[in-house]
Amino acid sequence: MNILLIDDEASLRKSLRLALETMDHQITEAPSGDRALDCLAHGMFDVAFLDLRLSQEQGLDVLPGLLRLAPGLPVIVMTAYATIETAVEAMRRGAFDYLPKPFTPSQIRLVLDRVNRIRQLESHVEELEAQVRSIIPEVDLQTAEPAFQQVLDFALKAAPTEASVLLLGETGTGKGVFARTIHAHSRRSTAPFITVNCPSLSSELLESELFGHVRGAFTGAVQNTVGKVEAAEGGTLFLDEIGDLPTVLQPKLLRLLQEKRYERVGETRTRACDVRIIAATNRDLRQAVAEGKFREDLMYRLNVIEVSVPPLRERRKDIQPLAEHLLRFFAKQSGKPVVGFTDDARDALVRYSWPGNLRELRNAIERGVILASDGTVGLAELPAQIGATMPAATMAIGGAITLDELEAEHIRRVLASTPTLEEAAVVLGVDPSTLYRKRKRYGL
Repeated sequence: MNILLIDDEASLRKSLRLALETMDHQITEAPSGDRALDCLAHGMFDVAFLDLRLSQEQGLDVLPGLLRLAPGLPVIVMTAYATIETAVEAMRRGAFDYLPKPFTPSQIRLVLDRVNRIRQLESHVEELEAQVRSIIPEVDLQTAEPAFQQVLDFALKAAPTEASVLLLGETGTGKGVFARTIHAHSRRSTAPFITVNCPSLSSELLESELFGHVRGAFTGAVQNTVGKVEAAEGGTLFLDEIGDLPTVLQPKLLRLLQEKRYERVGETRTRACDVRIIAATNRDLRQAVAEGKFREDLMYRLNVIEVSVPPLRERRKDIQPLAEHLLRFFAKQSGKPVVGFTDDARDALVRYSWPGNLRELRNAIERGVILASDGTVGLAELPAQIGATMPAATMAIGGAITLDELEAEHIRRVLASTPTLEEAAVVLGVDPSTLYRKRKRYGL
């Protein structure tokens, strides 16, 4: 490793340098905090050893500056004046570990082994994340729809706060993506983002998953287990499909929101937590409250900020860019030279109502890329229900259609190919008010 050694005592620097060099590490010495910051500004280091008491300053005062210049740098604090208080304070300020003087080469080797193991784990996590990104396409939140942009802007305004957020929307609209986006733009972005799928388990198992349990709490509980609340400490807990949360757990979640307190299953000790709650549901919670299936006070605690995610059918201008984004991803993943859609397929994608929203679009494009044989995805490669939305005029030449049907189809195509209603009116050669009346007449 490339190690930065920060100590004002030349004799200690020399002895520690010799010990580290016998372990084949590269050493740079810094007798002061200013010199250490200068070294970090001009070089990369794997580890830093920092003395707690430098001649003109305190090591703990130098520590934040080191971490600002090199975020994530493992800093090992050394001192001959070891106390529990200074150890706790060092760790609180971001130190990786704490070594009381005098220490032995074995102790140095042990702490560096820990650094190396954690670096390997972090590298493994990055590799796994890269593999996940190669399997699951990133969702593009860029939009040409003003209404959707307004919703996104509203969510991003709420992100830096600590307020609970309730995401409402149909299944597959991307509520989970919104939750991750809010977390990524919050002050908790470097802390965990933990998801709990509320309807996936029985009430007993869901309580254990949320809060954890102690050994012997129930049959099969052979050891103490932390819950998702504790795993999300300092970060965000995302409760997906909160409308399906069993009624027996609703008071316990309410207490978590109000008091930041909970108990593991089978334990009497009360634990404190620091988590932000984001919840999502495709249900009408107010209707559930009226039916006695959901606590009213819990609903109000959850929806301090309420965000309604629009369905895909209300984002017509975004369908084609989203489809092309997914097509590029799946073409790359499958290694197939698929470059686009036929005109009929593109029109069908825009016309279709997408009851399954983004999830259904993803599946349709993946299928299309798999079945495509000539570099483009056509109607034949898309699911049958998508092609079924095309009118007779586009499915067959010379079909018997009325003038109204022909006009409606022409207006629909122009609307799909122009960014604004004003531009569509110019292409059609009519006033915007006339276009408005025709859209209303044909239900466009």
